[in-house]
Amino acid sequence: MPGSETKRLAEQLPPLSPQEALVESNRCLYCYDAPCTHACPTHIDIPRFIKKISTDNLTGSARTILEANLLGATCARVCPVQELCEGACVLGHEHKPIMIGRLQRYAMDHMDNDHAAVITKAPASGKSVAVVGSGPAGLSCAGELARRGHSVTVFEKRPLAGGLSTYGIIALREPIEASLQEVRMLERLGVRIEAGMELGSNLALADLRTKFEAVFLGPGLGATQVMGIPGEELIVDGLEYIEQSKLNPAGMTIGRNVVVIGAGNTAIDCATVAKRLGAEQVTMVYRRTEKEMSAYPHEYDFVKKEGVAFRFLAQPVRVVVDGQRVTGLACAHMTLGAPDSSGRRVAQFAGSPEFVIPADQVVKAVGQQKPSLAQALGLEVNRGFIKVNVDFETNLPGVFAGGDCIRAKNSASTVMAVQDGKLATAAIHNRLMNRSLVKKNG
Repeated sequence: MPGSETKRLAEQLPPLSPQEALVESNRCLYCYDAPCTHACPTHIDIPRFIKKISTDNLTGSARTILEANLLGATCARVCPVQELCEGACVLGHEHKPIMIGRLQRYAMDHMDNDHAAVITKAPASGKSVAVVGSGPAGLSCAGELARRGHSVTVFEKRPLAGGLSTYGIIALREPIEASLQEVRMLERLGVRIEAGMELGSNLALADLRTKFEAVFLGPGLGATQVMGIPGEELIVDGLEYIEQSKLNPAGMTIGRNVVVIGAGNTAIDCATVAKRLGAEQVTMVYRRTEKEMSAYPHEYDFVKKEGVAFRFLAQPVRVVVDGQRVTGLACAHMTLGAPDSSGRRVAQFAGSPEFVIPADQVVKAVGQQKPSLAQALGLEVNRGFIKVNVDFETNLPGVFAGGDCIRAKNSASTVMAVQDGKLATAAIHNRLMNRSLVKKNG
């Protein structure tokens, strides 16, 4: 049935009804010095926006959210609220935590395409800034600069803006239209977006530094990492798998027996796509155990309920083929040694004979490569990531960076990238207005 693929990947949680939102908002204790606000990387005043929902002031609620997070609609959908705000809710200890994420989405959805109408914009400053990359960090920075009165141009290499929110987050969590709606909101705020512009191709950093008074880099990370195993050319790239599921799910090729390599959130998204679009058997393969998985616990629980199987302590060593047809994935048995620098125990070959997992499609989601353009642009790096100071400025004066491309420490996420954009904006704004920032110690 045409369109059935889209329905199977439709947004997982339905919007709250007005009655549901009212009942849920009235459960909130409106804590003083609320732990949920402290747990939010962008520090949204959560009790305040929930209180406004309880009084049917949805415009005021949306304004409260947007004051702290211009990508509030995206974050309402994709934030790991179980690990952040909802995880910190005082009602979660003995009762059920407030559904903060769904209430935030309720307030933001109320505004539809009119988010920009509730954002106060400063008079034009006469200053201009270039933003490279339209992912969460770039859009956050661009929007924050625009509402401070600066002229902002975003350069994006893809046809559509939004970065991973548009292309790389499964539609069950964020439909493509939700991401593009935020892009349109920023354009109404005055942000100019030029698509098809890529650093190192038809865009030069030197030119941007000449034409603009500051540059913010938010290019994200690179392509999926290369595994270096025989037959890898027949493995499907996980990010492309998710992208196709959002742009053209009806045109996807889904195997009957799919193996997904990896155990992060992207791997879980790939497994979910395969299962929802008709695969009879989906197996996730990981060289460590469930204790070392980088996926969030709630995502792991979700995908198990989808019927996805797991093979732990298994290291892929080659794709088994019959001509050019995939028939399986050969794996080596692994064991765990001492912890590495990340605290996870190192996977080591156990010495047992390899085994084959039957498959007619293999998808890899084993993390992305570090930003490849960093050194080509003359930027200092830290473990391959762009190195910045406390003001998010690189070694090149006036060139700032944020988002996944600088995340040498701590885990990368949409909300952290949004906060990077906010913090970088503060530094850029003060620089443009000839103010001095107070440096943090250390």
